[in-house]
Amino acid sequence: MEYKQVIVVRVDLKMTRGKACAQVAHASLGAAEVAMRERAEWYEAWKRSGEKKVVVKGESQEHLGRLFEEAKKLRLPCFLVRDAGLTQLPPGTTTALAIGPAPEELVDRLTGELKLF
Repeated sequence: MEYKQVIVVRVDLKMTRGKACAQVAHASLGAAEVAMRERAEWYEAWKRSGEKKVVVKGESQEHLGRLFEEAKKLRLPCFLVRDAGLTQLPPGTTTALAIGPAPEELVDRLTGELKLF
């Protein structure tokens, strides 16, 4: 079985590349920590297989919110990033969502049609 993590970044915010990269890092680490607690076997398998990550485009806050709710329904490790508001964005702005690490086919149910970032 293959494992991966997908990070969905909002493109409607027009974040700088550096800001978007920081949000991706926050999301990835947050979801990995959730997986360590709740799905340790998936986390360990993902670690052993090279920690595959894919970054894709998200349309809006609503889009990320829908994906987050669906991921939770499927009991997938997930983490929604809300910016602290110290640089480019107002505090609490939803910027990115990570889903997984989890079996690739489960993550792809939610993110398989999204375009690469």
